[in-house]
Amino acid sequence: MNTQIEKKSLLLEMIAFSTIDGSLHKRELEFLWIVAQELNIDRTEFNDLFHQEIKPLVIKSEFQRIKQFYRLALIMHCDGILHEKEAAAIQQISIEMGLNPSATKRILDLMKKAPNAMIDPKVLLKVFQEQHN
Repeated sequence: MNTQIEKKSLLLEMIAFSTIDGSLHKRELEFLWIVAQELNIDRTEFNDLFHQEIKPLVIKSEFQRIKQFYRLALIMHCDGILHEKEAAAIQQISIEMGLNPSATKRILDLMKKAPNAMIDPKVLLKVFQEQHN
């Protein structure tokens, strides 16, 4: 991610997704703040994002789209409750990102089975790379 606009757009998408079930869990907020810090977004700017509308940007790099999908999936698991709205929304978002639906389903299944919903980054990339063959 190169520009501040791209970074904000990714966070806005994550914020919108984290509230799709009607609430923002404390763990989701903490996770969003960690991501914001990694993107060098300060607390004031981060707080302001909760009052902005999402203006989606097309993520050109497949690797960046996979990373964003995984971040969204982590948010989905963050509060320990999997809502139907979240499951449907993440599938739709992944399709709009141009990611392979079979690969995203496999990743979500692996995350569901993992004790902390996290999977090895090498496994994540391998699942998507298998779909290219």
